[in-house]
Amino acid sequence: DRPWLAMEYVAGRTLLACVDEDGVLPLPLVASLGVLLAEGLTAVHAAELLHRDLKPQNVIMGKEGPMIIDFGLGAFMDAAKESLSHSGMIIGTVRCMPPEQASGNPKVTPAADVYALGTVLLYAAARHYPYDGAAWEAVAVQVANPDIGPDLSGVPEGLKPLVTSMLAHAPEGRPTLGAVAKACGSLLKSAGLVPADARLALIERTTVGGTPDVAKEALSPSFEKLLEDQVKIAEGGGPDSPLDGPPSVTEGGEPDSEGAEQGDPEPVSPEPVPIPEPKPKARSAGGRPLASKRVADELRAEYAVDTAL
Repeated sequence: DRPWLAMEYVAGRTLLACVDEDGVLPLPLVASLGVLLAEGLTAVHAAELLHRDLKPQNVIMGKEGPMIIDFGLGAFMDAAKESLSHSGMIIGTVRCMPPEQASGNPKVTPAADVYALGTVLLYAAARHYPYDGAAWEAVAVQVANPDIGPDLSGVPEGLKPLVTSMLAHAPEGRPTLGAVAKACGSLLKSAGLVPADARLALIERTTVGGTPDVAKEALSPSFEKLLEDQVKIAEGGGPDSPLDGPPSVTEGGEPDSEGAEQGDPEPVSPEPVPIPEPKPKARSAGGRPLASKRVADELRAEYAVDTAL
């Protein structure tokens, strides 16, 4: 008799916590973040919704990558336009909202989410917002003033053009989400990374040691391998950075020793580390585990036993 809703649980920290606790992300990982979040927002917009409150606190860095959360504001606004969307109402987080939203304009477009995504990438790269102040009113005045440009200090030069365009004062001056994803993809290509590798590096950077809940989940073999590589790095036996590529391998599977100085010892292949098979899970069409299905099944069982719930 009592309605309930089961949602997927994402074990991980917010992007805000990751940056505040571990420092800013390197440029390739910010680019990976941009591609993945642009993909998520594209799905939101395809459903004819707007998020309206995207910020570092509303991005959870889970073991499958970044997840956009807190759609209460977007659904609430779209479901009650007549009662909520009147001139002068400001709803959202002012440090991450675009000028048109900070001015109380209720008729925002997808460009508003592009602006908010720009603030998220800015925070990930430089750990600050485009505008700040002691009170929200002071921040809103800065955001709405076309003569005050955003603070882009600390942003890598390669990322500045993209973030600058995403934080354009006029909505029509901002790129589309597709253009954002393409620009981030170009940054990854310039760094010599394919999107899949960059995503794994982003996951490793933001989830390893993040929360105890992450460690409880069974890891995929590919992610297990990435963790093993990071152990080697910590011990001084691997590449200098998780963004560096693995050593070249010959056709027979042995490390390529061509170019090594004479007298160097022959490389010794380490004993293979057995990787346990991941536990079978219910998965979505996209391959992501459906924690929500497990929770829903548990709740159905409880309702069947105790009708008073």
